Amino acid sequence: MLIETEASPADPAMAAPCAPPGGPLRVLMVTDAWHPQGNGVVRTLATVAGEMTRAGDVVEVIGPDRFPTVPLPSYPEIRLALFPRRRLARLVDAFGPEAIHIATEGPLGRAMHGLCLERRWPFTTSFHTKFPDYLYARLRVPPRFAWAMLRRFHEAGQGTFAATPSLRAELAARGFTKVVAWTRGVDLALFHPHPGREALWPDLPRPIFLYAGRVAVEKNIAAFLALDLPGSKVVVGDGPQRAALERRFPRVHFAGWRQGRALAEAYAGADVMVFPSRTDTFGLVLLESLACGTPVAAFPVTGPLDVVAPGTGALSEDLREAALAALSADRAACRAHAEGFSWSACAAAFRQRLVLIAPVGG
Repeated sequence: MLIETEASPADPAMAAPCAPPGGPLRVLMVTDAWHPQGNGVVRTLATVAGEMTRAGDVVEVIGPDRFPTVPLPSYPEIRLALFPRRRLARLVDAFGPEAIHIATEGPLGRAMHGLCLERRWPFTTSFHTKFPDYLYARLRVPPRFAWAMLRRFHEAGQGTFAATPSLRAELAARGFTKVVAWTRGVDLALFHPHPGREALWPDLPRPIFLYAGRVAVEKNIAAFLALDLPGSKVVVGDGPQRAALERRFPRVHFAGWRQGRALAEAYAGADVMVFPSRTDTFGLVLLESLACGTPVAAFPVTGPLDVVAPGTGALSEDLREAALAALSADRAACRAHAEGFSWSACAAAFRQRLVLIAPVGG
């Protein structure tokens, strides 16, 4: 059953949640994914925080950059806060939040989770990453154990924000009872069609099939690179699997990490964006590509099922078939579909779904 309701208290003894006021709000976000990481979670939280700040709210983001850290095993680019509870409590008290959102389930998220339960503060969470699938892909940990842990973590809050209908349906089927709709946005000024797009990849034979994102095992990039496709394959991004993939697929063009205008031009210059991941919960890169007029080829799974509209790409269990079919998509339709997503609407929806620690003036 799909549940898209406002959250109810997890513990009757907790302070009863109430809707955020119309005036300025002091919002605390706690996240294990933060700068200098460059992924969809970081981009979402940073953009939403910026939108809310411009609208008059006071937003504090507490990430691993404020703590001693250790590298995540097998993924040293990701740093994990080391024993953060005591310092986190001091930072929280110094800020004095009126609403708390826990974005991730790592050491910082779990420390904030414990602090909220100890103080009987209501909070919300968001579901960004299918860690059970990641743990299985990397370590072969049976997914049922990770799902049980995640369910306990999120059910203690007042609402679990999830980006797409298919993800919300999956979470509900797995026993999550407080799932709340919260979609994403795209920077339409940065990501847009390029009139001279044929010149953006001047030395590569066409058609150009592009992957953009982290180069890691859970992204299933080899499923794309192994396809028999005409033209060129391009990988934009970096990560722990890059060196191995470069050795395995020497004919693929690895363009490295790009951001801002360089990333937008990479999308715009491609003929198809191929998204081989089966584990993403949304895939901001899908919207960014579509905003540039570039259609998407993907498996019919959570994320692409919800983001790729008819006429803007192709979804199939045969990824080669999808990639070739996407070549005939209408690039104008891709841009028009992306224009239905905005970061201002995303931030407004986020704010509306927060709960207050105590009633205004209480």
